[in-house]
Amino acid sequence: MNENDRTDLYSGLMAENSLAVQELISSSALAVQELMCGNSLVVQDHSLVSTDHSLVVGQEFANVETCRRTLKDVAIALHFDLRIVKSDRSRFIAKCAKEGCPWRIHVAKCNGGPTFSIRTLHGEHTCEGVHNFHHQQASVGWVARSVEARVRDNPRYKPKEILQDIREQHGVAVSYMQAWRGKERSLAAVHGTFEDGYRFLPAYCEQIRKTNPGSVALVYATGQENCFHRLFISYRASVYGFLHACRPLLELDRAHLKGKYLGTLFCASAIDADGTLFPLAFAIVDVESDENWMWFLSELRKLLGVNTDKMPVLTILSERRNAIVEAVESHFPSAFHGFCLRYVSESFRDEFKNTKLVNLFWNAVYSLTNTEFEARVAEMMEIQDVMPWFLQFPPNLWAVAYFEGVRYGHFTLGITEVLYNWALEGHELPIVQMMEHIRTQLTLWFVERQALGSSWPSILVPSAEKIILEAVADSRCYQVLRANKVEFEIVSSERTNIVDIQRRCCSCRRWQIFGIPCAHAAAALLSCREDVRLYAQECFSVNKYLEAYSQNIYPLPDRTFWREFCEGAEGDCKADMIIRPPKTRRPPGRPKKKVLRIESLKRPKKVVQCGRCHLLGHSQKKCTMLA
Repeated sequence: MNENDRTDLYSGLMAENSLAVQELISSSALAVQELMCGNSLVVQDHSLVSTDHSLVVGQEFANVETCRRTLKDVAIALHFDLRIVKSDRSRFIAKCAKEGCPWRIHVAKCNGGPTFSIRTLHGEHTCEGVHNFHHQQASVGWVARSVEARVRDNPRYKPKEILQDIREQHGVAVSYMQAWRGKERSLAAVHGTFEDGYRFLPAYCEQIRKTNPGSVALVYATGQENCFHRLFISYRASVYGFLHACRPLLELDRAHLKGKYLGTLFCASAIDADGTLFPLAFAIVDVESDENWMWFLSELRKLLGVNTDKMPVLTILSERRNAIVEAVESHFPSAFHGFCLRYVSESFRDEFKNTKLVNLFWNAVYSLTNTEFEARVAEMMEIQDVMPWFLQFPPNLWAVAYFEGVRYGHFTLGITEVLYNWALEGHELPIVQMMEHIRTQLTLWFVERQALGSSWPSILVPSAEKIILEAVADSRCYQVLRANKVEFEIVSSERTNIVDIQRRCCSCRRWQIFGIPCAHAAAALLSCREDVRLYAQECFSVNKYLEAYSQNIYPLPDRTFWREFCEGAEGDCKADMIIRPPKTRRPPGRPKKKVLRIESLKRPKKVVQCGRCHLLGHSQKKCTMLA
């Protein structure tokens, strides 16, 4: 091939390549123009910004801000940079940021109205657009609008999840701080600011008292600046259910809040007939202190005192901090105040760090008689001296054999886990929204448990029914000797027990402690053809369960209908007072989150000993030795 042929071939190839490049540019520009004129970007998540990115001459916008946001969405969706040429009260002009690209838009205010319309649109792009993930239009405001719907449904939507979702659905990368600030801004748009939450507290309490008559909702401020101090809420439905149907047992605990202004959530919770939590009263205080605990128990005492002529003798469970002990002794002097066994067992385990000792400790805890308890303590003393620890934690405050109150089989604070979850779910919400989250949860519990109780066919709740059936099964291996109409002697290979069905007690003490007939009582009752279930305490009946949830917690109207200031407000809040946030604020940096493991709320599995063969690992019901 000579030199002229090579030149002709090279020229032909260059012409073909040039034609191909021009066709590619033309087709790309046509595709962009078609997309601008009517096509829309399809995304999988409808909770993000609108997918309609079409622009046409004559299209109207409510105001210039809406116009700016729409064009920003279009620029991000079609991956080109937008440069604003002019923006004022009457017009908005923008063009593509790439030099030489003809894309340009002119929006002007319509005559005689507040709206704006597109007057001129050059919708053809000749530039290649933005090829990387970083887009100048992806501002904090755009992030906030993009995630607002999702944040409304899930306030715990994490910034790292925002990063991932925006990149997958928009092809845009934003920084962690942009995502964090965007979430904060969208939370404020959906729920209001933290400051608004405190400002609306008087009106919120007024709405609770108005929509749920008989409920207590009090807010208190302190100082010359009227900073938030205390909030106490208890719904009439909860008070009625506790006084008429629940066991006379209360759990007291608290959870620290991690929101912008910190604080502590107090709670007093009862136990319903089936052994599930029945929250009675809540409080939020600016700081946990002896004074605030004393105030909370004082309000709780007033709450129960004004609703009953004779308040029942209560059993109160807590971690027995000094502040709680003093408050209970002051306002509930006749109550039996016991330790939460999780707190006691953790202290014992940390002190001795011996697995065998811990197992013996739990055997001592659940010993029903003084003799059994002393025997377990003697076994512990053979391993290590535990008496100094017993002086710090007296057995009459935690051991079943010595505790004078009635725990009904509850030894740990079940409310701890619930409070922790509520504090975790609501710590990013203003105080009003957090209390609304709790009210919504209570409402769901009442509705679900009303339906559940109506479906139970027995006269006792399922948990009590199960204990009765086990007692009846175990009673078959006992010999029954009847002394008179009400007293029975129950003989087994292990020991002899005395049962009095009139006083509803057994010498093993299980009937008195748990409120449900034990196996010895079941044997005595069956021998005289009595229904064992009728001798369980009334608080275990299905009727009491339904009565506990018979009242309703009514919803509150939307905040737009509240009066910002309440008339005749209760507490320290006057009608013309604006409550400001407390002085305590969250320190900089990410707050530490303590992981509360459910396993830590449970005691080690109790070792079962057979009463017939005295071997470990099975009960009399499953014993293979012949009677």
